[in-house]
Amino acid sequence: MTHADIQQKPEFTRYQIFVMGLLAFLQFSVILDFMIMSPLGALIMPAMEISPRQFGLIVSAYAFSAGISGLLMAGFADRYDRKKILLVFYTGFVAATVWCGLAQTFPMLLLARIVTGIFGGVIGSVVLAIATDLFAPQLRGRVMGVIQTAFAASQVLGLPVGLYLSNRWTWHAPFLAMAAFGAIGGIIIVWRMQPVVGHLKAPQEHSAFTHLLNTLSDPRHLTAFATTALLTTGGFMLMPFSSVFTVNNLGVSIEHLPTIYLITGLCTIFVGPLVGKVADKFGKIPVFMAGSIVTMIMVMIYTHLGTVPFTTVIIVNVLMFIGIFSRMIPFQALVTSVPETTKRGSFNAVSASIQQFAGGFASILAGHIVAIGADGKLQHFPWVGYIVVGTTIVTAILTWFIQQGIQKRAQPIPDAATT
Repeated sequence: MTHADIQQKPEFTRYQIFVMGLLAFLQFSVILDFMIMSPLGALIMPAMEISPRQFGLIVSAYAFSAGISGLLMAGFADRYDRKKILLVFYTGFVAATVWCGLAQTFPMLLLARIVTGIFGGVIGSVVLAIATDLFAPQLRGRVMGVIQTAFAASQVLGLPVGLYLSNRWTWHAPFLAMAAFGAIGGIIIVWRMQPVVGHLKAPQEHSAFTHLLNTLSDPRHLTAFATTALLTTGGFMLMPFSSVFTVNNLGVSIEHLPTIYLITGLCTIFVGPLVGKVADKFGKIPVFMAGSIVTMIMVMIYTHLGTVPFTTVIIVNVLMFIGIFSRMIPFQALVTSVPETTKRGSFNAVSASIQQFAGGFASILAGHIVAIGADGKLQHFPWVGYIVVGTTIVTAILTWFIQQGIQKRAQPIPDAATT
């Protein structure tokens, strides 16, 4: 059965269900590797005798190397079997994760994180390209809903286990465990995944540079890239300071922080696939707009909270993340229809790079806005909320234009002989 045949079926085949689970697993591995660094900072800094500034460099090194890697790979992303590309970069990612676990000095860990970003930064874009190739548009909402739950799963399953391993042994243990766990994914790719070569049937451009240039210069792509950047900016402005705000401003003890992440993650795991299903049934734009409204309301409530009961903090966090996921999932499903088949790989590679760069910029911007007061509370956090609301409004407008462009392209061109 060809991939074209698979796409035409209105419901999921057994192979598609397998691929969807595999792609979610790969996303989980990559996201967990990125997220685990922040909570391990309290152990890595004293163990290596490094400053917070040096640790910040280790964290940001991954993001920037991933962004650069995605751009460099974009020109080649549509010239090979996507399975082979995925396998090469995933193998490099697992090997670099082992390197992180074995690093004993700051320079070695920094270099290991750079190499991990080089390989890990491309995996997400390949995953999205494969999902677009193998699933018809009317199924992509559910697919993206499952894939996006990798973020929530990393909170619920990955972070607690990683912290337990580091407390039980050393901070090296989580990286070695992730590498062993991730190697299972590589074996499954080799063993069960079919080649993804449908895009190679179309004529290819002469050079990788021309391919990248055409991807970057397409006006439809530029609108999608701008929207992706704004979507990422909103989330990354809130996330770096959420734990500080929750403890110092909302009065939640550090011991209760894992409970908030656990409950929020569990709810998101449940809601993610449901949002995707609703988006497929009622349309991506209506769900995206509803998610935008919920996000704006909850962000304003969250950033203006004072000392409140613990249950209130949980409810606000859950509703805010539901709003955020109700934007991300339908947008990811919608934007897959923007690039042509022969540009899906390069489009997703550039998009992934933009997410990394936008996330880094957003964190830096938020760091210049907020400050720690004499009482230890986070100041000016409501301004971060105002910026997130502003980017949400602009994103909604841009997404509507993207939808209009997709619909216009889908309309059949009238036959000249009949006009």
